Amino acid sequence: MLNRLFIRDNLDFVEERLARKGFQFDRQQFQELDDQERAARLEWEELRALRNKTSDDIASLKKAGQDANQMILQMREVSGKIKELDERLNSVAEQISQFLAEVPNLPNESVPIGADDSANREERTVGIPRAFDFPVRDHVELGSSLGILDLERAAKIAGARFAAYFGMGARLERALKNFMLDVHTGRHGYQEVLPPFMANSASFFGTGNLPKFEADLFHIEATDYYLVPTAEVPVTNIYAGEILEEAQLPVYYTAYTPCFRSEAGSYGKDTRGLIRQHQFNKVELVKFTTPETSYDELEKLTANAEEILKLLDLPYRVVTLSTGDMSFSSAKTYDIEVWIPSQKTYREISSCSNFEDFQARRANIRYKPEDSKKTRFVHTLNGSGLAIGRTWVAIIENYQQPDGTVAIPDVLQPYMDGLTEIAHDD
Repeated sequence: MLNRLFIRDNLDFVEERLARKGFQFDRQQFQELDDQERAARLEWEELRALRNKTSDDIASLKKAGQDANQMILQMREVSGKIKELDERLNSVAEQISQFLAEVPNLPNESVPIGADDSANREERTVGIPRAFDFPVRDHVELGSSLGILDLERAAKIAGARFAAYFGMGARLERALKNFMLDVHTGRHGYQEVLPPFMANSASFFGTGNLPKFEADLFHIEATDYYLVPTAEVPVTNIYAGEILEEAQLPVYYTAYTPCFRSEAGSYGKDTRGLIRQHQFNKVELVKFTTPETSYDELEKLTANAEEILKLLDLPYRVVTLSTGDMSFSSAKTYDIEVWIPSQKTYREISSCSNFEDFQARRANIRYKPEDSKKTRFVHTLNGSGLAIGRTWVAIIENYQQPDGTVAIPDVLQPYMDGLTEIAHDD
């Protein structure tokens, strides 16, 4: 959530930055609500001061044995007005909160300006896509022929956009999860956490998923619970409503969770295979930092996610998302895209974002600076480290062999009992 006082003092700047995201800021509505609240609060404070002073005067009159009934009657009227103003202030405050809840974060100055992904800026490419000397098959064909992936039976069980893994397919998924967690905890200094796979509406509001994106979520009927679309939601809210000490920062967490997304508005996109599923597994990276260090921490977080692909020897590229392609809550996002041979293109496998204090304001996560008594909001960051299903796809396709078997990357072999390839089920 944006700082209301910052908006008030920088209306032109805020309006222009939000326009870069394609968001039309209702300046008039904001000013009207802000003026209403300020006028009501000024009157409330004046009446409170009057009541306090008059209460002292009444006490003095009574002590002197004089009649204070007229003042008492006046104060009853003032108290009634104060009560009315309390109600008005609460109502306007709720309207302002609802207004601000729908306003996206401001994009950082370094973000390329554009309406969609065509304006994304490529930062670097790593690795060279393999030149195959045989016809390339996609992960669905390979997985089906190897007996390790069954989309039809998953559809029978649940519906479209679900998958069932078997044998070495399931083992590869598990190996990837453990490998990613081991790298991030052992090499990169993250603490592993296993959070709930459901969260309440307050947690979803904190990360910016609610109220705007409720259609993309799976809600548990007759409860306040939603299935998590990413570990970002529960892990970011670990410190909701808390004040940290500056010495605690930065905090690094990594978490595995299944992720559940309805993919509202994505009908017809990537309906074949594992690229876009209602349920998938992911390892997430989450950071809590001071404002001064958050952009350095974004570079480190992105490098941490990249290292997984480097260790797996998978070609990829990194792009900075344009203002029109970035998320509601993000101030800056790098997408890491892995090479998918069957599609002859790079596909997103991780988004690494700095939200600055946008989520921290919504979730009320603050810290106490060492040299000040006044608290400040932390900056929050997160990124996939990585999406496991899409990594599974990239390995199956990039490591396919002419006979339809799939070689296992060297770093994963210890996680698969030394197996060097996934062969046909004999």
